[in-house]
Amino acid sequence: MPILPNFYASHQWLRELRRRSHRKLVAVDFRLDDTEEVLIGHYGQPKTRVTAVQAAALLMNVADPRGYEVLISRTILPKEIRGFRSVPQVVGWRYWPESHGREPCGCPVCTKGDYGAAKVRERFRQ
Repeated sequence: MPILPNFYASHQWLRELRRRSHRKLVAVDFRLDDTEEVLIGHYGQPKTRVTAVQAAALLMNVADPRGYEVLISRTILPKEIRGFRSVPQVVGWRYWPESHGREPCGCPVCTKGDYGAAKVRERFRQ
């Protein structure tokens, strides 16, 4: 995600990515040319090809940026990396952006390896 004035929007994927990992995640800051083409869209939906600067502008102006992702179809070169930094490990959403206050899916595929998965699966069976 681009580094935006909205910290939550920039780091929204952290909790979902961390859900399957027991390790601390860090942010890797890198710089792309404004004219570089990227793909942008809501996860699970078709993506649109735009420039990096257009993707950042869209994310800053959309009413709800939760669930958007920006895809870069090439390797990030070491010279493009500007740094690494620690980020709070509780920023963002889990499962999907509107999931807060709803029961998670209890099927074995969705809960595989999750903390408390046995209780979630039992509620799902009932």
